[in-house]
Amino acid sequence: MVTRRSFVTTALAAPLAAPLAKGVHAQVAPAGRMLLSMHQNTSTGAGFRGSLEGWARAGIRYAELTDGMLDSFLESDTLAGARALLDDSDMTPVSGAIVLPDLWLPGPERAASLERWRVRCEQFAALGLEKIYSPDLTSRPVAAEDFAATPDCIREVGEITREHGLTCMIEFTRGSTHLSTLSSSLQVIREAGHPSVRPMLDFFHFWSGMGKFEDLDLLEPGELAHAHFQDLLDAPRELTNNSYRLIPGDGIAPLVRILRKLAEKEYDGALSVELFLPRLRGGDPYEVATEIRTKCEAVMREADVL
Repeated sequence: MVTRRSFVTTALAAPLAAPLAKGVHAQVAPAGRMLLSMHQNTSTGAGFRGSLEGWARAGIRYAELTDGMLDSFLESDTLAGARALLDDSDMTPVSGAIVLPDLWLPGPERAASLERWRVRCEQFAALGLEKIYSPDLTSRPVAAEDFAATPDCIREVGEITREHGLTCMIEFTRGSTHLSTLSSSLQVIREAGHPSVRPMLDFFHFWSGMGKFEDLDLLEPGELAHAHFQDLLDAPRELTNNSYRLIPGDGIAPLVRILRKLAEKEYDGALSVELFLPRLRGGDPYEVATEIRTKCEAVMREADVL
């Protein structure tokens, strides 16, 4: 069977192959390289349309979509309109963000979250996405029984995801009482063993949380499916919140070292810039993306992944 990875590799190696259509770019980079992407959380003030159009003017070609901004767009437009907007902007969506409670462990809201997940899979698949994720934002007390039940929960989500031809990822989050580290995330994903579920890495949650750099050595080559790309303010980790996320290159996180390690682990996907600073979220998306692109590409170039 020809996999997408082998197909893309062949296409990149064949100079006579037909070019990809406007709005459709390969979602994996050449070996040793990565793709710069923008997460819609970074430009919430501009809305679904404004963010994509502004980023496109700045030369960004990859975007991560959010469920909330899509919902706002659909209040006055359609999924077909969203797909046309992506094509017209020459933008390829590399991932979709879905925030749902009790998705990765048993809980009172899990049944409703599973149904919502199914709807989101249908929507994002219609927009041409290949990957979606939901963070683990659990804040209630979690017991050993919850961890024991997590692989079954993952498999259930994986089955829904596979029905729509998608891959899903679990985003561990630094403040979660459930999955807050890369090591814990890898453990439950591997135990679940579902082919449609893979790990992802958020630089902010990774470097400001309880993990350590050596945890990256736990990754198998090609295992990581997606990454969120941020820097970190030089301040006590105990005080850290989303306002401490900085544009890559503006903070103290060892981004070049991390990128080189991910390249060693054969990661060739997107580096999706997800930030929450008010000046960025409320700023002109063209100006925001231009600043972010300039700084990120300098870091990526130093790491030799651009």
